[in-house]
Amino acid sequence: MYEFKRPTILVSKCLGFEACRYNGQMAKDDFVNNLKNYVEFITVCPEVEIGLETPRECIRIVKEKDNIKLIQPKTGKDYTEVMFEFSNEFLNSIEEVDGFILKSRSPSCGTKDVKMYTGIEKGSSSSKGKGIFGGVVIEKFTNAAIEDEGRLRDFNIREHFLTKIFILRDFRYVKNLKSIEEIINFHKRNKLLFSMYNRRQFKNLNSVLENKKQKKVSEILREYEEYLKLILARNARYTSKVSTLKECYEYFSKYLSQEEKKFTVETIEKYKNGHIPYNVPLYLLKSYAVRFNDKNIISQSLFNPYPEELVEMRDSGKALI
Repeated sequence: MYEFKRPTILVSKCLGFEACRYNGQMAKDDFVNNLKNYVEFITVCPEVEIGLETPRECIRIVKEKDNIKLIQPKTGKDYTEVMFEFSNEFLNSIEEVDGFILKSRSPSCGTKDVKMYTGIEKGSSSSKGKGIFGGVVIEKFTNAAIEDEGRLRDFNIREHFLTKIFILRDFRYVKNLKSIEEIINFHKRNKLLFSMYNRRQFKNLNSVLENKKQKKVSEILREYEEYLKLILARNARYTSKVSTLKECYEYFSKYLSQEEKKFTVETIEKYKNGHIPYNVPLYLLKSYAVRFNDKNIISQSLFNPYPEELVEMRDSGKALI
């Protein structure tokens, strides 16, 4: 059984930690609550940190040409400068973080769907953009796993987020050890997963390790991390997942009966056609690794990229492909 290390996640404090929203309430989130036993949380409410009370009059992003301001319409107060100052100072103080879960649509924490108004008057038109704190997070932590709690209700987004934070945490551990043996072990454990995510960048990782005798460990780590971040930049395409499932099936097919072969192929096809989630054929293939006691395969992170207790099949209703 692989012992997962606890990723460090920065989370909006209102997501189950403190009743600090503008309306004095807390936005409880099941996913964040489930993570509490598996990650280390850093909590923050940027609006409270810059001196706003709870409850408080709402604030909004006002966009004038290419400039944005954080305004409290009822009072007319401008919190733009103080929010930028806090965001930069606070985020510069964080040394190690693997991911972020931020409050969706918040004018401070939001990362995608924040309303950007044309003015402070009622009825002002709006577009979509980023909150100030959320925007600084994206700017400073380009390679971290960054999501809002709304998007994490989607199974595929949630699966990628979990995979990324636990892989990044493992690599942080390897970096601190500065051991070529540990780098190689990390690479071996993740080779099927990395190949599925991005085959081209996986080949680049192989090249880094093939030339390891000619480089210092620090140089190998730097190059390896560069390609690793490219691999984890986005979720694996579902066509890549299908290909990897088929490769694993071919590996075990010589041990299977005709009935088992037929059932496995049909299961992969059901996933390919969007009728069942990815974890179903994956678990079937994992059962073969257990049955045939194939330790090389069963140890692969492809089958266990994050703690199984965090697997949750419910989502926002989108196709599970």
